[in-house]
Amino acid sequence: MTDTQAPHQHGYIHNKDAYLRRLRRIEGQARGLQRMVEDEQYCIDILTQVSAMTKALQSVALGLLDEHMNHCVVDAAKAGGHDADVKLQEASDAIARLVRS
Repeated sequence: MTDTQAPHQHGYIHNKDAYLRRLRRIEGQARGLQRMVEDEQYCIDILTQVSAMTKALQSVALGLLDEHMNHCVVDAAKAGGHDADVKLQEASDAIARLVRS
């Protein structure tokens, strides 16, 4: 990096605080699930909360994927070359993992 180049920023950096808030909320949900199991709550109630937590994590993942596509992949595609191929493959692999989960 030269003195005139800005440090690389990831696409989500402008929404970092929102992502952190959402992840902290999810962390709280995980602690709540632990308490539900410790307290021997009804199975369906626990499963309902697992589903809510799963959807919250999927929402974060889709947001990050969107940010990656609109920032990192677009920038790499504009530049072309090997980096573009790598970024496209990374995005494709991430989408495949999300679809399987």
